Amino acid sequence: MTIPGSPDQTPHPADVGVEEVGHTHANVAGGRLRAATFGAMDGLVTNISLVAGVGASGASGHTIVLSGVAGLVAGAFSMALGEFASVSTQNEQVDAEVLVERREMRKHPREELHELVEAFIDMGMSEQTATAAAAEIHQDTDKAVSLHLTQELGVDPDEKPSPKVAAVSSFVMFSIGAVLPLIPYLLGFESLTAGLLVGAVGLILVGGLAARITGRPIWKGALRQLLFGVLAAGATYLVGFAIGVPAGG
Repeated sequence: MTIPGSPDQTPHPADVGVEEVGHTHANVAGGRLRAATFGAMDGLVTNISLVAGVGASGASGHTIVLSGVAGLVAGAFSMALGEFASVSTQNEQVDAEVLVERREMRKHPREELHELVEAFIDMGMSEQTATAAAAEIHQDTDKAVSLHLTQELGVDPDEKPSPKVAAVSSFVMFSIGAVLPLIPYLLGFESLTAGLLVGAVGLILVGGLAARITGRPIWKGALRQLLFGVLAAGATYLVGFAIGVPAGG
C-alpha cells in the first residue's frame, strides 16, 4: 500500500539486498558484484589486447588461439587467487581491529563510552539523548564494538565480504570475458578484425551492465569501458606490429 506523501516506491536498479521503506539497497558487502565486474572487464581487456598484439605480429590463427587460451587460464587463476588473498587479508585486518576495540573497551570503558557519546552528538543528537543511547548500546559489548568500528573506521565487522565468493565470481567472469575475442577463431574464422569487434561488443555490454547496476548512465559506462579496451588493445597492437613474427616462425 502506498501512503500519501511517502517516498518514491521505485525499486533500486539492483533489486537485491537490504529492504528499506520505499526502496531496496543493493548488497554491496558480499564482494560478488565488484569481483564479477572487475573479472569480466579484466578478462575482456586482457585477451582483446593479447589477441591484438599476437594477431598484429602476423601469427597464425592457431598461435592466436593458443595464446588466448593460455592467457585465459593464467589470468583466471591469477584473478581468483588474488581476490581470495586480498579479501582474506582485508577480513583479517578487520578481525584484528575488533580485538583492539574489545581491549580498549575493557581497559578504558569510560573513555570509549564518551567517545561514542561525542560521535552521536556530532550526528545531531542532543547530549542527553546521545548519553542515553550510548549507555544502552554499551550494555551489549558485541554491538558496541561493531558500532565503534563503523563510526571510527567505516567498516562493519558483521558484514565482511566472502573470499570464496569473490574468488569464484572473479574466476568465472574473467573466463567469460577472456573467451569472447577468441570466438571467431574457435568457430573457424581466422579474422583479427572479427575477434576485436566481438571483444568490443563485450566491453560495451559489460560496461553498460555495470553502469545499470550502479545507477549511472548506461552509455557513459559502455563508452568508458570501450575506451579502456581500445587504449590497451591499441598499445599491444603496435607492439606486435613492430616486433612481428620472426622469419620462418
